[in-house]
Amino acid sequence: MSDAIDLSGDGGVLKKIVRRAKPDAIAPTQDLPLVDVHYEGILEETGEVFDTTHEDNTIFSFEIGKGSVIKAWDIAVKTMKVGEIAKITCKPEYGYGSAGSPPDIPPGATLVFEVELVACNPRKGLSLGSASEERARLEELKKQRELVAANKEEEKKKREEAKAAAAARIQAKLDAKKGGGKGKGKAK
Repeated sequence: MSDAIDLSGDGGVLKKIVRRAKPDAIAPTQDLPLVDVHYEGILEETGEVFDTTHEDNTIFSFEIGKGSVIKAWDIAVKTMKVGEIAKITCKPEYGYGSAGSPPDIPPGATLVFEVELVACNPRKGLSLGSASEERARLEELKKQRELVAANKEEEKKKREEAKAAAAARIQAKLDAKKGGGKGKGKAK
C-alpha cells in the first residue's frame, strides 16, 4: 500500500492506493467520463460502514465532473484507473459538509471510502468508437474545407491569369489593327 496523496492540496481529499491497476488500464477521460464503481463508505470517527455496494454486489455509476456525487469523488476517481482500489479520506467540506447527509451521517463527519474503479464508459448515446470516430470525422471535414478553400483560391488565380492572357491577346489584336496590319501580306 502506498502513502496517501493529497489530491485537493489542503488535506481535504487524501487518496491511498490499496491495489494498483494494470499498467495498460484505462482511466476516465473526456471521451470516457461515465464511471462504474464498487465502494464502501465508513465514518472515520467510529469505523461504522454507512453505505456499501458490496452487500448486494451492485455497481454505482456516475459522470465525473458533473457534481452528481460528493466533491471528493469527482476529485479522486478521475485520478484512478480501471482495476484500481483506493482508500479516499475526505473532510466534511469535500463530503456532505457541516450539515451532514444522508441522515445516518453525522454533521461534520470525515468519511473514508474504499473505491474500486470497475469501468470507464462514454456518455450515453455515444460509444467510445463513435466518440473518436466523430472527432476524426470532424478533423477530416476541417481538412476537406481547407482543401476546398485552397482549390477555390487556385481556380480564382487561374481565372485571373486566363483573363489577363485574354486581355493581352485582345490588346495585341487591337494594336495590330491600329498599326494598319503591317507585315501581313502587304507589298512594299
